[in-house]
Amino acid sequence: MRYSYRQVGICICLAALLGMLAVSIAGTEAGVVTGRMHAAGSELADVPVLNYHKIDYLQHALSLSPEEFDKQMAYLKSNGYHTISPDQLMAYLNHGKRLPDKPIMITFDDGYLDNYNHAYPIMKKYGFTATIFLVTGLVGTDERFMTWEQVRQMQQEGFVFGSHTVNHVALDKVSMEQAKTELVESRRVLKEQTGQTARYFAYPTGAYNLQIEELVRQAGYRAAFTIRYGQVGPNSDPYAMERIPLFKSEVSFRSFLIRLNGAPVIERLGLIRN
Repeated sequence: MRYSYRQVGICICLAALLGMLAVSIAGTEAGVVTGRMHAAGSELADVPVLNYHKIDYLQHALSLSPEEFDKQMAYLKSNGYHTISPDQLMAYLNHGKRLPDKPIMITFDDGYLDNYNHAYPIMKKYGFTATIFLVTGLVGTDERFMTWEQVRQMQQEGFVFGSHTVNHVALDKVSMEQAKTELVESRRVLKEQTGQTARYFAYPTGAYNLQIEELVRQAGYRAAFTIRYGQVGPNSDPYAMERIPLFKSEVSFRSFLIRLNGAPVIERLGLIRN
């Protein structure tokens, strides 16, 4: 099932009071998690995966100011969070491999230049890394996006790069052949430019269905991320994994707290997971 930003917003509004309660109960401790049973019988906790786009001063819903982003990263650091890679996340989900205390995965979609100019130095300050899903056709060709040299520099610092297609097309709006080309070609370019095989994908506009999921799997990706609000756990579809989208608002930091702390609450109530 695919969820629109509007549907996600409705769920979050319905759960806002519950999220605030979670923050209140947690005090300065964030990231309440829901226990799940791994196939091997050991209990696994769900993991939050944050979803950002732009870190700049544009008056746009997808833009957070560097100061706001810094405030959010400082909160995660002071509350004991540790960033993880998608490889770590999948090893945990599939094999129960241990994660650091309070794991969190931070992702960016598109690969805007401000990810390098603003987000990168802020994350380095707090010892964090992220996974960035690149629109490969725009990297190095559009001044709004990073260059491949910048991508390789961040990669050396532990940042992971995945695919967001070649042209940022909604895969459910094009032919299956074109969708396959977008998936395969972006993966090829990432290998050529970074020397590493891209194992992870994020759906542009959040658009996917079972056919698209199968194409992603056939193209060689190990997992894929949606914009569906929630945490990732053993019950998650590896080719439709949940994230916590973060947006600009008049109360961006409070919204960040509600979304981060509210996800496990509304999942526990069965309002998100199928």
